[in-house]
Amino acid sequence: QVQLVESGGGSVQAGGSLRLSCAASGRPVWTYALGWFRQAPGKEREIVAAITWNGGSIYYVDSVKGRFTISRDNAKNTVYLQMNSLKPEDTAVYYCAAERSFGLVSRPSEYDYWGQGTQVTVSS
Repeated sequence: QVQLVESGGGSVQAGGSLRLSCAASGRPVWTYALGWFRQAPGKEREIVAAITWNGGSIYYVDSVKGRFTISRDNAKNTVYLQMNSLKPEDTAVYYCAAERSFGLVSRPSEYDYWGQGTQVTVSS
């Protein structure tokens, strides 16, 4: 079992930045693909970014390219999401997820482990 705990959410004005962290426990996740998802009220959960076990492949949804950066520190069992130039449409609950895979995993249905989520609110 893998437990995931997100932190770093909050409220910012448009144009601001936040850095989300997701700490894993239970077992080392260096062999796991990791991802960040978000869900806004009334909308489906969507992929934001995903990263392979060694950081060799990364995926971003088009709406965050150039603004968000996903990274991981396997020694710390942690994945990060640096979010810059935030927009009101980025407002959502952000979740991290883990799946034991050496490939890139981008669909919510493919992830077995999820955090509880952290709220990000961007005001205009």
